[in-house]
Amino acid sequence: MSAPPTGGPPEENPSDGPRARADRTGVLRRLLRPRGRTVRPQTAARHDTAPDLDDCRRELARWQRHADSFEQELTRVSFERAHLLAWLAALHPSSAVVAPAAGAGPDGTHLLRLVAGGRQLSWRLPPRDIPLFAHVPYTERATGHLTRDGPAAAEQAAHIRSHTRLLALEGTLFAAPAPARGRPQAGPAEH
Repeated sequence: MSAPPTGGPPEENPSDGPRARADRTGVLRRLLRPRGRTVRPQTAARHDTAPDLDDCRRELARWQRHADSFEQELTRVSFERAHLLAWLAALHPSSAVVAPAAGAGPDGTHLLRLVAGGRQLSWRLPPRDIPLFAHVPYTERATGHLTRDGPAAAEQAAHIRSHTRLLALEGTLFAAPAPARGRPQAGPAEH
């Protein structure tokens, strides 16, 4: 048995030329290559990335059009919401008040608070919507029945639904019956 070599790497024989070194390197690569994998050729054809880049740009433009469309729809819905809240505040002039939102910071967000159906309701108002609420009293601090925080969104939505059903039921109960179509109106009797 021979003893394992000690020390550094084996010295190269000065008579070894570049061809012998290349042969040893090739043998080492084949031995150290993972089994079951094929070796990629060194001269693989380069992939042209221009079509991929064009596809990505078209896809980006398509998604940007979607985002722009959604932003326009969100702006329209936000505008409509602000007008409906201003109308609701006009319907409840005795309890509606606009106050700065607690912890809103420098962005200028306010709260519209009012009482409907015996419960406090509140909505956040961005600064751009405040001019629509010029008819609503403004206060630095909420007072009286509007001092506590408003209800959670789910509670508020449930209260609005039940109050709306109640108002609709009340409207149908106390509404005058509409004349039937196709029948002549009964007028004063002529004798």
